[in-house]
Amino acid sequence: MTALAAGPPGFLSPTGVEIVFVLVGLVTLGAALVTVTTRQLVHAAGWLVVALGGLAVEYLLLTAEFIAWVQVLIYVGSVVVLLLFGLMLTRAPIGPSPDADSGNRRTAAAVAAAAAAALVWVVVDAFRTTWIGLDGAAAGSTEVTGHFLFRHWVLPFEALSVLLLAALIGAIVLSRKRNPSSGRRSDPAGDKEQR
Repeated sequence: MTALAAGPPGFLSPTGVEIVFVLVGLVTLGAALVTVTTRQLVHAAGWLVVALGGLAVEYLLLTAEFIAWVQVLIYVGSVVVLLLFGLMLTRAPIGPSPDADSGNRRTAAAVAAAAAAALVWVVVDAFRTTWIGLDGAAAGSTEVTGHFLFRHWVLPFEALSVLLLAALIGAIVLSRKRNPSSGRRSDPAGDKEQR
């Protein structure tokens, strides 16, 4: 009896915030699974918005407001919009896309399971003795978080921005149709040759 009382607070009696955290996590997991299993690319983008929004809610529940709004602005706002622009510019099919499946489901599932197991192992090992209270004050300020991110992680941020720019330029190049008579590319908005 005393061993249970000495454990972390709320371990056997979860609070409302912890219950909401688990429920939002389940919705996020379900949206992520639908994102990678649907055969309609536009629906996949929509479910990706739900999954990324769920992560933002999880950050809010962990009192990491700055990271939650960065999640909304960068991932929901920028990455998904870039994905949708890429779909529109490359004239991807709106309906079901049977050719979107490469037939490597078993290999993809094995790689995903291995990556998930490695991620769970790393997180559990890193936070084994740490208890994060969900109903307390904010754990970190925007100043501290920004200082840490832009001091240690500025190069990956810049590399990601260049990668996204290259993807958008590639989508624009792919969307331009080649005119077989002249060898020049034409405007995707019309059939007139680009001047």
